[in-house]
Amino acid sequence: YKPIWTEKGGKAKKRREAFLRAIKDAPAHGLPVSRYDPETLEINLRRVKSERDLGRLEVEMSKLFLRYARDIQTGVVVPSSVDSGIVREVPYRNRTSLLKAFAKSSPKAFIKKLPPQNPEYSRLMKEKMRFEKLMRKGGWGPKVQAKALKPGQSGKQVVQLRNRLIAMGYLKRTSTSSYDDRIRQGVARMQRDHGLVADGVAGPGTMQQINTEPARRLTQIIVAMERERWTNMPRGKRHIWVNITDYHARIVDNGKITFQTRSVVGANTHDRRTPEFSDVMEHMVINPTWNVPRSIAVKEYLPMLQENPYAVGHLRLVDGRGRVIGRDGIDFTQFDERNFPFDLKEPPNRGNALGLVKFMFPNRHNIYLHDTPAKKLFGREARAFSHGCVRLNDPFDFAYELLKKQTRNPEAFFQERLATGRENVVELEQHVPVHLVYRTAFTQAKGKTQFRRDVYGRDARIWKALEKAGVSLRAVRG
Repeated sequence: YKPIWTEKGGKAKKRREAFLRAIKDAPAHGLPVSRYDPETLEINLRRVKSERDLGRLEVEMSKLFLRYARDIQTGVVVPSSVDSGIVREVPYRNRTSLLKAFAKSSPKAFIKKLPPQNPEYSRLMKEKMRFEKLMRKGGWGPKVQAKALKPGQSGKQVVQLRNRLIAMGYLKRTSTSSYDDRIRQGVARMQRDHGLVADGVAGPGTMQQINTEPARRLTQIIVAMERERWTNMPRGKRHIWVNITDYHARIVDNGKITFQTRSVVGANTHDRRTPEFSDVMEHMVINPTWNVPRSIAVKEYLPMLQENPYAVGHLRLVDGRGRVIGRDGIDFTQFDERNFPFDLKEPPNRGNALGLVKFMFPNRHNIYLHDTPAKKLFGREARAFSHGCVRLNDPFDFAYELLKKQTRNPEAFFQERLATGRENVVELEQHVPVHLVYRTAFTQAKGKTQFRRDVYGRDARIWKALEKAGVSLRAVRG
């Protein structure tokens, strides 16, 4: 019951001053300052007249401090309350331990270390400030009044496109009124930073991104900061980072991307969206058997079997004892989604739905990374087509990179096992953390901030929850 805010002496005063300064600066972190009520706190500090008042104020300040500490350290919003697809375990800190540690520390230094300390969070904060200043100055000017433009065109709409690109920093000042090579290159640069095919043609999708206002980009940045707080924990010196909205999987070593490949993620339907969570990759399976998930077996394949018992002949029917069952004499019309008694399995082969290798981080969502025979999909700009798992464009190279840590010739090691045609489990000597994330705004150490589409609408729901908690956009002076 020893006070830390209201005791006499300089220590308590420093704690109060550090906390009040911090909550006044909460908007810089995209936090709802009204939630911590700094004005009321200051008034109450001046109105204390009795030991009872002191006690009440002590409790109130501790409660507000813990709320602020949790918000800035691990987020304002509880992820699962916003979207069922966000199944992330947020690393909440013990509140009693937090207060004890604060009481023993330098108040200013302790508070400074509460938010994520990684470079991404710092760069997002700077971008937030930049966009707030941009809003104050009126943004990027008038929108382009055209659904699409292409090289060779000229006129008023091309001038609007030119001016917009100059304001966004994708084109040096020029007086051209025709869609020339300089504008084409500026459009291509803008497309690369927004995950679009960089062909330099301002089609409908590109024009939609060009006409997106700074205020919308600012909401994406604030949501990205909130998401950073949800993952405010060690991610692993080596880890795998799969950004669902960016359609890429990356291997990161000591903060640097050492390998990346295109990915295909879950389609945007309620039962196929790729969930967000973190786990640990333990092994890979070369020449995998595809154990068809129950939901796919009964919703997609059972109706086909009911029409034709010999449909999907590449799949084996397996009973509860693990025996392969022939289809002769089976009346599939007697089964439904609840009583279908078989498992469906596809043996290893080049046409296998999992391709020739899968990467396992055992989890209750039955999500993993894998190869695929459907290579054409990797050429698409938007790649949300799977049942939820993440397909890789370069799975062999991904495997070689993982195996580098444990074998001198990873390619020969892998190919030798692949050539057997038999299922082969290869344990990773060093397990690798895997993070399935969803970032529509993310920074680079060099270059402009990247923006992506809100594929599943999750960021929109997070922003709505943040607004409800009291977060708002602001324009600040440059």
